[in-house]
Amino acid sequence: MTTTSLPTPAVPTAPPPTPSSTVTVTIDGREVEVASGTTILDAARLAGVRIPTLCHHPDLPPSGLCRLCIVEVEGQRQAQASCVYPITAPVAIRTHSPRIGQARRDIIDLLLSEHYGDCRTCARNGNCELQDLAVEYGVDRYRFGERSEPVHGVEAFGPSIVRDMDKCVLCLRCVRTCAELQGVHAIGVVGRGDTNTISTFMDLPLDEVNCINCGQCINRCPTGALTARDVTDDVWAALEDPTKHVVIQTAPAPRAALGEEFGLEPGTPVTWQMNTALREIGFDRVFDTNFTADLTIIEEGTELLLRLYRNLVLGDTSMPVPQFTSCSPGWVKYIEHGYPEFLPNMSTCKSPQQMFGALIKAWYAGRAGVDPADVVSVALMPCTAKKFEAGRPEMTDSGFADVDHVLTARELAVMTRQFGLYLPDMPPSDFDDPFGTASGSGIIFGATGGVMEAALRTVLELVTGQQVENIFDHADITPVRGFDDVRYVELTIPDEVGPVPELIAHLVPDWNWLRGVTLKVAVAHGTANAGRVMEDIKAGGKFSECHFIEFMACPGGCLGGGGQPIPTNVEIRRARAKAIYAEDSAYGEQGRARKSHENPAVVRLYSELLTDGPGGHTSHHLLHTEYTPRGSFIRSDGAEKEA
Repeated sequence: MTTTSLPTPAVPTAPPPTPSSTVTVTIDGREVEVASGTTILDAARLAGVRIPTLCHHPDLPPSGLCRLCIVEVEGQRQAQASCVYPITAPVAIRTHSPRIGQARRDIIDLLLSEHYGDCRTCARNGNCELQDLAVEYGVDRYRFGERSEPVHGVEAFGPSIVRDMDKCVLCLRCVRTCAELQGVHAIGVVGRGDTNTISTFMDLPLDEVNCINCGQCINRCPTGALTARDVTDDVWAALEDPTKHVVIQTAPAPRAALGEEFGLEPGTPVTWQMNTALREIGFDRVFDTNFTADLTIIEEGTELLLRLYRNLVLGDTSMPVPQFTSCSPGWVKYIEHGYPEFLPNMSTCKSPQQMFGALIKAWYAGRAGVDPADVVSVALMPCTAKKFEAGRPEMTDSGFADVDHVLTARELAVMTRQFGLYLPDMPPSDFDDPFGTASGSGIIFGATGGVMEAALRTVLELVTGQQVENIFDHADITPVRGFDDVRYVELTIPDEVGPVPELIAHLVPDWNWLRGVTLKVAVAHGTANAGRVMEDIKAGGKFSECHFIEFMACPGGCLGGGGQPIPTNVEIRRARAKAIYAEDSAYGEQGRARKSHENPAVVRLYSELLTDGPGGHTSHHLLHTEYTPRGSFIRSDGAEKEA
């Protein structure tokens, strides 16, 4: 087995220091030795000195726009922006002085003079960086005046995002996130001078440009200028309607982060307390999206095997490889905009959210004795793009909108507080049947590499006929884990293979053609990294030889989604990932399934509903969506729908 990763693109700052090149710097009387080229801001943090920032974000290259981080550098008359000032020689620095304090206060007052809105009614009230800075620097009046009325107003900026430019401080975090972190370039600075605003080409709505609805701009906006479209009023209305049967599915990533909204440390899981809170709020059934994550693995894994068989044995390239994952709606929209010629490489599987929505209305409603028209299907997701996905016209294979409303983790936190509940104090409870049973593989979907690991656990067992624990300790396929931008892994199939399981015997006759084959897979998170992989594939590079590639639109995967608690950074995302993998391990300790094909509820679903097996007519109608060469969508029943 081999693993490699693409190099990280260079950040446009000072040249990287060599390990032997160090400088001693004195910051507020504290000496600290740092690598040459380290910024003053980073050196101060190493020394335990806090410097306030606003435009700076740890996920983004420094820009020096807001100047709040200014400091005094010995021997220099002008104050310097610490986030972009590289230390190359011994120097003394003062981060606080009357002069610096007054300058920072002036900057904050000037920002507030252009910032219109009532903090009490803002979605970011209590979690706003500008508000926090105003408190920190003792702002008690508008020294430079204030706006008396809005200039722009609040507007829906697209299917997932709301924009309020009156709250924008022009830090450009959103623009830099879209361009540098995600590689999308959907938004930019429009106008000059005091007419500057953040918008799209010709001020078009986001759904008319190449926005992928990932919401990463929201997660890095320091104020309330960008927020997610709020559907809590719609969900409350459904819960209060006695004629409606309201069910909710909950994805794994919000459960690893929701506690942050209640003051818990990042990575504190609240899965079982959340279940109780949802019932208290009024949901009739609380289901686990991990159930359909397991279902996705069986459908997607067998699709991969079928693609490999057609390509390697039959010479049929109509289902090309590498196969790309399709469960991240931001990634799906990214490839639709940027690489439509590769749409045939996409798995035809719907995302777990949409599979669940179809099953709830097409199967569960009948079992529960409820008219599907009276079922309100809600999804708790980490992702603003899931709001867009639920509204796609092809997502109606149940005969209704498969998913009616998508709540982000932040929205559910608001609803929980509105109901007077403190989540950490709730007693634990399990999910409801028939969608309450999931495996550890479904849980790890929330982290980058999780879909790949879950798929490999199942594919390796189906092909080799032996437990994956015999190949990887505790079934932990660690080479595909981690936060490297792109991970590439080669795994050799053993010479000894097993019989084809009955569940997929209709797809391939045997596994002899896979004996000793080296399976090449890759994992990419964040669409900027996805774009690098796609460009490599177009050029016929290493990734064009892969058989299977997992793409996630958001940094860190779903746990870094645009609907997750704010703030976010790599340390917070690592803590959330740790919680997800710990829950997977706990399943093993409790004797519960950790592999998707061992989920007894999923096995039962194939015996009761999906009787023609994975990839069969029933599963294809409910659980898959195919791309035609034109880029439109076609269902297995032949009904074509334009994207």
